[in-house]
Amino acid sequence: MTINELPPEVVEKVKIALLDMLSCAFEARNLPWSRQAIEVAGRAQGKATVIGTPVRASVSEAAFVNAIMGHGLVREDMHTRSVSHLGVVIFPTLLALAQSKRVIGRDFILGAVCGYEMGAAVGRAVMDQEVVRIFRPTGITGPIGGAVAGGRLLGLSEDALVSAIGLAANTTVGLNEWPKAGADEMFFQVGFAARNAVTAVELAELGAYISETALDGSAGLFAALQKTDRVSTVNPFAKGEFEIMSVFHKPAPACNYAQTPSQAALAVALQDGLKSSDIVRIHVKCSAAALNYPGCDSAGPFERILAAKMSIRYCVAATLANRRIAESNYRALSDPEVMRLVSVTTLEEDPEFTDAYPQLQGSEVIVTLADGRTLRHRLPDLIPANSSEIRLRFREAAGEVLGRPAASAIESAIDTLENQDDMEILGSLLQQNVAVPVSG
Repeated sequence: MTINELPPEVVEKVKIALLDMLSCAFEARNLPWSRQAIEVAGRAQGKATVIGTPVRASVSEAAFVNAIMGHGLVREDMHTRSVSHLGVVIFPTLLALAQSKRVIGRDFILGAVCGYEMGAAVGRAVMDQEVVRIFRPTGITGPIGGAVAGGRLLGLSEDALVSAIGLAANTTVGLNEWPKAGADEMFFQVGFAARNAVTAVELAELGAYISETALDGSAGLFAALQKTDRVSTVNPFAKGEFEIMSVFHKPAPACNYAQTPSQAALAVALQDGLKSSDIVRIHVKCSAAALNYPGCDSAGPFERILAAKMSIRYCVAATLANRRIAESNYRALSDPEVMRLVSVTTLEEDPEFTDAYPQLQGSEVIVTLADGRTLRHRLPDLIPANSSEIRLRFREAAGEVLGRPAASAIESAIDTLENQDDMEILGSLLQQNVAVPVSG
């Protein structure tokens, strides 16, 4: 496949997805998990940029820390059918490898498209409620998608790319125990995925020979997940469609399954005259997938930010109390009014939403007031962040860290990505306190 075979909307989607990942990384760089990862990455000095910092780390460590920062707000992109956040692995992998040798923007774009395609295709095949209760989906799809993206970027031969995929398959999983406590391993799982993807590509490029049946063999990844009957459903680029076009960008910095409930809650909150203190009962309807994903039905207490961001009850309550969807909703976890609303919130499966999932992710929020009135808002699907909103988020986050001129230069470089003749330019622009000219 060449870039000339990609529709313009696919190329544009790569650019928007990259801007979205970068906006999250800039905004999350001072969060605890980001600072910890920066400290670790900085010990392995190299030439790859750690986004929004003066640090230059080794290629694998830069991928590790940039993935964690890209995931740090829980506002990353989402491919629903694979239950995966592919961009926070694929783009850090590509950005790091692009600083290991000279590569062009056209290959960066193709790498991203192919990475999303393969990660999503594997995820579509193996992800169901049985798997996601135990294993972190992005921990499975991320290393594979990242290895395909990186291998395509560096122009690996077919045999070498097969080895990169096979080695990446050997590094997959990540456990879904963390939602119970809102623990930090979720953030680090994508860092491990990106680091492993980079290493898989580098080893394959050096001639490492890996089993060709690491995915579909009798002891391969599909067998380990007890999904061998689904191997035949992995069909990248089926019917000329592109998986990256099925990716949406979150409006809320929270779990995928809390997105639509939060939006429905906001619609209720903004109705004339509503005060959260008047609310005596909240009822949330959503799909079985939302109710059953680890952490989504939590009623607290919420001692850690991530536990709150995973909880549909908390996200709805905070939205109603604060009358907005914002990162600040998760900065006062013991707020008395929010916790009162959490205590009067119930969740219920709606068969219509369950039947529509994963094509649609619907939710309804029903609020009962002290005077007996009922307010409700029903959304058949979430409303994703659009390109204008993503660009605004990027400009604000990057401008806060690097200044508006640097943020504008980064956006310009990404907007002309297909014309860049050396992707090092983007890596250098992303570094704090470094001024470089823009080419292309």
